[in-house]
Amino acid sequence: MAIRPYWSGTIRVSLVSLSVDMFTALDAGQKIAFHQIYKPTGERVRQKLVAGEVEVERADIVKGYEVEKGEYILFEPDEIKDLKIASSKAMELVRFVPYDAVDAIYFDTPYYLAPSGKGDLATFSVIRDSMRELKVMGIGQIVISGSERLCAIKPCGPGLLLETLHYADEIKKSGYVFGDIKTVSVDGDEKDLAKQLIKRKVGDFEPEEFHDRYSDALRELVDSRIENREPVIPEERPAAKVVNLMDALRASLKEPSGSAANDSAEAAKPKASPKAKAKAAPARKAG
Repeated sequence: MAIRPYWSGTIRVSLVSLSVDMFTALDAGQKIAFHQIYKPTGERVRQKLVAGEVEVERADIVKGYEVEKGEYILFEPDEIKDLKIASSKAMELVRFVPYDAVDAIYFDTPYYLAPSGKGDLATFSVIRDSMRELKVMGIGQIVISGSERLCAIKPCGPGLLLETLHYADEIKKSGYVFGDIKTVSVDGDEKDLAKQLIKRKVGDFEPEEFHDRYSDALRELVDSRIENREPVIPEERPAAKVVNLMDALRASLKEPSGSAANDSAEAAKPKASPKAKAKAAPARKAG
């Protein structure tokens, strides 16, 4: 079964056009999901759409913009859906910037871009490879999910990666958080030891070495309830007792060198719960 594109349109670089399909790059299917349950009956709690005390049908709902308290200008959903601007089906790459020119705080959601069925693969490949060799990404705007988003496009394997970006006015200024951080003199020996510690852990980013341990714990909790047994909980790494920073840095340098993922995995080895509890009650089926 073919995957349906999240968006299809055109990317333009001056007079050059690329017809592309966009696909979500994040997989939310692996997350543990819980429903709200009414405990006395085991039935799922469901929400209803109401206006005052009247339950309403979804077909009777329109969009409303509040101009004064309780006073709205009404719009039919199709009026907003059919609103077209230049970036609705085409995106102009107005500037190219180095990979590290955009601060990480601006990046939001990633999407894959591939040539559409009617697209010119040669043109797609020329633009992709040119950006890769120049180590730049294109900046433009696109309409998705009912709003115009700033975005960056860069090479990703044989395709392209589009990442939506926050606008400048969406980012809070850091001064109210960082403003109270005082300037202190740093001890040279401590900094040298810290740099040694950091250098020992420098390496390639290998995301496959990491996994969501909280989701693992949730899955174990669910499985143990289904199997009517005690959950196996991870062993928590004990906090080191440190006299001062210099001692902590020296002690850290004596530890075996390894990746952060391996260190975390070692600390998270599961063990059975030390508390002997009564067996968990079987899960109640929703009525």
